[in-house]
Amino acid sequence: MPVTNLVQLITYPDSLGGGLETLDRLLRSRFRGLFPGGTHILPPFPSSGDRGFAPLTYAEIDPSFGTWEDVQRINEVSPVMLDLMVNHMSRQAPAVQDFLARGSQSRYADLFITPGKVWPKEPPPAADLGKLFLRRATPFSRYRVAATGEEVSLWTTFGKEDPSEQVDLDRRSPLYKGFIQEVLEGFQRRGIRTVRLDAVGYVVKKAGTSCFFVEPEIWGYLEWIRGRAAAAGIQLLPEVHAEPALQEALSARGFWTYDFILPYAVLEALLTGEAAFLRAYLRRRSSRQFTMLDCHDGVPLKPDLDGLYLSPRARRVVETCVARGANVNRVISASHQDADGFDVHQIHCSYYDALGSRDDAMVAARAIQLFAPGVPQVYYAGLLAAGSDHEAVRRTGESREINRHNFSSEEIDAAVQRPVVQRLMRLIRLRNEHPAFDGTFAVPDGSDAELRLTWTAGPAECELTVDLPAANAVVTLTESCGQRVRLAL
Repeated sequence: MPVTNLVQLITYPDSLGGGLETLDRLLRSRFRGLFPGGTHILPPFPSSGDRGFAPLTYAEIDPSFGTWEDVQRINEVSPVMLDLMVNHMSRQAPAVQDFLARGSQSRYADLFITPGKVWPKEPPPAADLGKLFLRRATPFSRYRVAATGEEVSLWTTFGKEDPSEQVDLDRRSPLYKGFIQEVLEGFQRRGIRTVRLDAVGYVVKKAGTSCFFVEPEIWGYLEWIRGRAAAAGIQLLPEVHAEPALQEALSARGFWTYDFILPYAVLEALLTGEAAFLRAYLRRRSSRQFTMLDCHDGVPLKPDLDGLYLSPRARRVVETCVARGANVNRVISASHQDADGFDVHQIHCSYYDALGSRDDAMVAARAIQLFAPGVPQVYYAGLLAAGSDHEAVRRTGESREINRHNFSSEEIDAAVQRPVVQRLMRLIRLRNEHPAFDGTFAVPDGSDAELRLTWTAGPAECELTVDLPAANAVVTLTESCGQRVRLAL
């Protein structure tokens, strides 16, 4: 199914009522008609870490979440998007376990990346290591091979554990190509038509580079996997946290991309009461994007907004969020930090709390997102205007759990009765149903305290006006009878 201009939901398989069966019921009852554009179910596969992003297999659904039949029932009412972790698999996956048992005698040995594959004639030079865009203190983990007792170093981009639970894969290996083909064909059989490529920017490892989005090799890889996906009737959404020029290059090559700039731009506008930065961005951005406010990670800053934000202003936004309970994830590599030391990768908190737990501000933020061109994705915690889950952070030691609260059915019932959630749901229905959103988008001039966004399709018109200091949003629209109506959101 092609991507449609309708709102999508993002959720973990167990975050709305405990499992996929409950999620299916919600989409057919309380959330009926809210997400005809689709539901992005964050990894529901058996996994050994990173909340599903360390998959053991793609052939099964973790039984604690449900079954493939549950996924297929959801797919009937809200087309399902799933993740493919193209960069890595779980340390507990059968292929990794076979290698750790047998070492070089394993038939899977070529699937993994030792330092010698990247630097065949010498240990990794310090200068090369200094260029890496690191997600952990070291790009390698050491594992013991049971058959020989020797220790081997394998590339592990992600993982807080040592050794990591997420072992990188060698894209050049014939085993890798067969693995990707098998996963895509499995998704095809299950009726999955949209797949997010998680961590795709890290698949190319090359000496002397950052080992992130290495050109031109990454373009060859993306064309290869796009071809394999197209043969399976699947459309891809690359997930790449990178500077704006790379997102624009992806879009120019016909890929859908994430708008990782919008969440911060909206947050800054509502925290400062100033429209200039957000207005200028909305006028020049590509429309071939998936939009978001919050997600399972955080509000992106570096490198997604490199060259766009003003460091003093970004610092004030970060400080405001931290004062409201947020924590931050920082860029590890000094070579990828700003000259003045600014190093914030993501702000971790609930978007509702970042806005000061103000209902009007949350509604205004969501309205801006829904009026921005592209396919809107609404994260489940933002849909329910959730607060930050500090207890989950204390319990797990994972800073991102602050915005990953698992709602019981009783909590969902209570949340949907809150006025702010009712307002957000009305906004989503407006975005799905009004014909103007299939027309032409414009950003009219206005004062720096006001943001105006318009959509026009023939006689159908829809205009959003946001008083940023007051966080007051108003929509003026034409109804089917031609009458103009003003709605205070």
